[in-house]
Amino acid sequence: MDFLKLVKNRYSCRTYEPRNVEKEKLDYVFECVRFAPSAVNRQPWRFRIVESDADRTLLQRCYNREWFTTAPLYVIASVLHDEEWVRTDGKAHGDIDIAIAVEHLCLAAAEQGLSTCWVCNFDATLCKQLFLLGDNEEPAVLIPIGYPADEPKQKKRKAIEEIIG
Repeated sequence: MDFLKLVKNRYSCRTYEPRNVEKEKLDYVFECVRFAPSAVNRQPWRFRIVESDADRTLLQRCYNREWFTTAPLYVIASVLHDEEWVRTDGKAHGDIDIAIAVEHLCLAAAEQGLSTCWVCNFDATLCKQLFLLGDNEEPAVLIPIGYPADEPKQKKRKAIEEIIG
């Protein structure tokens, strides 16, 4: 699939089929994530795959939405603050780096016929407690992954003239 078609086809899926994601596909997705660029190549991230029933139930406490429970697995994408690059004016780049890596994840998953959704509106403090994340580790985004059971809705996008100045 060419890149433009891939990015046009990727969408925020909110209903998943009740079937598991093949290990080979997940391995491929994370190989793509591994090559995501980061500031000064620090790679200040950690990804936790959440797929056991017990861990899925724990994570669902952090984002209590019915649609979220339909995903067969989740990824907790965290910034490792003690590894992120900080610009001379104090701007930390961990949030930028994790966003790049997560989008690599989402696009690689879409290429494999899987769907994802960025979930940022979750209880990060509870997530950190439930999954025993270190002091330096901040859960930044949750990503449900699976086979879509819904259809993408038409995306309203700004005209190219509105985004180039």
